[in-house]
Amino acid sequence: MRINLAESAGFCFGVKRALDIAIKTAKNKNNVVMLGNIVHNEQVVNKIMRTGIKKISGLKPAKGQTLLIRAHGEPTEVFNTARRLGYKIIDATCPMVKEIHRIARDMENGGYKIIVIGDKKHAEVRGIAGQLKGKSLIIEKPENIPFPKLKLIKKACVVVQSTQNLEEALKIAGLLKRHIPELKFFNTICKPTRIKQAEIKNMPRENEVMIIIGSKKSANTKRLYEISRKLNKRSWWVNSKEEIKPAWFRNAKSLGITAGASTPKETINEIINYIVSL
Repeated sequence: MRINLAESAGFCFGVKRALDIAIKTAKNKNNVVMLGNIVHNEQVVNKIMRTGIKKISGLKPAKGQTLLIRAHGEPTEVFNTARRLGYKIIDATCPMVKEIHRIARDMENGGYKIIVIGDKKHAEVRGIAGQLKGKSLIIEKPENIPFPKLKLIKKACVVVQSTQNLEEALKIAGLLKRHIPELKFFNTICKPTRIKQAEIKNMPRENEVMIIIGSKKSANTKRLYEISRKLNKRSWWVNSKEEIKPAWFRNAKSLGITAGASTPKETINEIINYIVSL
């Protein structure tokens, strides 16, 4: 069986940068904490915590503590509260996410209602919404568009969670344009996500079996799997070699493998070596 690994499989720039910042911070400072996980991958989080960085569920008065902001970013209120409580802040927010924040703030200041296409409960989306003075409208899927609310909006700016499915985002934007007189659409899906999605539109057609590697908490990995599954029913989503079943590869002559933006190279190599051993 031939194994074809996607060129874009694994870490994106933003995740690698956040991990580099975390490791450097842990070496240079004591009492480093993070709110939630730095990225959505269990192996990566465990590696970071082995450096001495602790995970906390909420902010409290701090003495000599450093707060590491995760790659997904945080609402402005988190920064303000942390400073007020005495934390020193190290910001590992992905620069591409920061750019979404800037666009949203600027457009709100220009009088536009901000609409975010993304997953309501995702940390990145909460961070984007938390940059604004007013309340944003968050839309997850075309079927979730609240059309009655759109009647009250005269001008709107649309930004997109950086790891969203491009086709879905464009579909939502097209529907919004029909109901909002003035609408500015910013395609803020990041370049690594676009490259990964472009590859995953071809690989399931070119390979008999597909393996998508990444945490079940990873939004970008979930979308890679969803796209692959629509094109090839023999698509499987795993986070470790223990989840792999030999029966998946029966009579297969080619296997395509890709991995989400927060999946470490060690995990990818471990899974490939395990498949080869079968």
